[in-house]
Amino acid sequence: MVITMGMTLGELAIGKQARICKVGGEGALRRRLLDMGLTPNTRVMVRKIAPMGDPIELHLRGYELTLRVEDAKNITVEEVEA
Repeated sequence: MVITMGMTLGELAIGKQARICKVGGEGALRRRLLDMGLTPNTRVMVRKIAPMGDPIELHLRGYELTLRVEDAKNITVEEVEA
């Protein structure tokens, strides 16, 4: 069940799950995000946010990934129920 659409991965709260809709960015940045497994239709969950708000730790595809908030803003997601 879809809850919220049109937000970025950087806006997702701790413990919330989402499905990646679109990976933005250009050139090397976009390629790097895709290579890390951040591809459309992948489910991701925010595990932790650093004390100062950056970076964030994500859980996807069975592993943890730490990502800068600035990079996470390039990924459009829709929040889903667990």
